[in-house]
Amino acid sequence: MNAVDGIDKEELKQLLVRCWMTHDAMWFANALKEVGIETANRLNLGAIRSLAPIEVRRILRALGIDEVEDPDRLKLFLEGTMQLVGGDFMAFEWNWRHDGSLRVDVERCFAHEGITRLGAIEQYQCGIFERICAWLDALGIDYDIAPAEKRCMMHFEGRCHRDLRFRFDARASGAP
Repeated sequence: MNAVDGIDKEELKQLLVRCWMTHDAMWFANALKEVGIETANRLNLGAIRSLAPIEVRRILRALGIDEVEDPDRLKLFLEGTMQLVGGDFMAFEWNWRHDGSLRVDVERCFAHEGITRLGAIEQYQCGIFERICAWLDALGIDYDIAPAEKRCMMHFEGRCHRDLRFRFDARASGAP
């Protein structure tokens, strides 16, 4: 008998996501302690950007998606990605609009909570939306994000949200 045979798929996913996010938090806490918030932010955002192309390739393969060339494939990719990497401790809503844009509302942010406990929230630069933008960049998707805020909106505004508008060229979207 295999030691993990009794763990169902969702339990395994939640365990792996929690371990990954805890590693990320401990890495940031140690970087903050050793080199300060400015360098910790720079290193964190750089690591996110470096990981994105690798992560995107792996997720595309796992989801069986060859290419993200239109809004439907983008929606499939983003929703599938969040099903794979989202944890049960993450409280957010993704609302797709009729025009193909996406509204993300964060109800409770684990990063905000953790960085606040570390005492560095005033200067923290959001890694959550950096990761989403890095995925889009790795996919070659043209987009706008508003607000284009790098600081923690939950801390400074008491709420966190982003609106993402995507552009696909006429050839890729199937237009004549």
